[in-house]
Amino acid sequence: MATTEVAQSEGLSIASWANAITTGRLLLSPVMFWVIPNHQRGAWIACVFWFVLCFSDFIDGYVARRRGPTAAGAFLDPLADKVLILGAMFTLVSTDVFWVVPVIVIAARELIISVYRVVVSGKGISVPASKLAKYKTFAQQLAVGFVLLPWTALDATWLWTGLLWTAVGLALISGAQYLNHARASQ
Repeated sequence: MATTEVAQSEGLSIASWANAITTGRLLLSPVMFWVIPNHQRGAWIACVFWFVLCFSDFIDGYVARRRGPTAAGAFLDPLADKVLILGAMFTLVSTDVFWVVPVIVIAARELIISVYRVVVSGKGISVPASKLAKYKTFAQQLAVGFVLLPWTALDATWLWTGLLWTAVGLALISGAQYLNHARASQ
């Protein structure tokens, strides 16, 4: 018991409510990818499932801030976000809903920043998500969500297309900020 308390106080514990929520989001992501092609545009089941999974990101962050973040959570949460969002986007590319170019730009940015985080974490440096990166994630979630929302799927393509390109812009700007910060700290 004492070992668990020490591990939790040092942020090393894997077993936490926030990590359980994040793991659930990660494990349910493939179900989301299966639901999307069956309900490409405008299906309530896909829309509700998407927003529940996205809202779980907010919940696990809230729980982690209240109970204390863990090293496992710092790794799992961004991983779950990337799997869910990029998986959904590439699923929408495969069904000819999203154009592949903006999704590849977003995926490339995520890969570059993830590699950067891994490299600097080996030096003991933590790189938390910036505000701009959080806005980027939200724009990505909304772009997918509005494709799945029956009210906007077909009649408001400008909305989700605009959000997708907004996410691309935020991805490029926030990625450049991370890389500039890396250069400045060397």
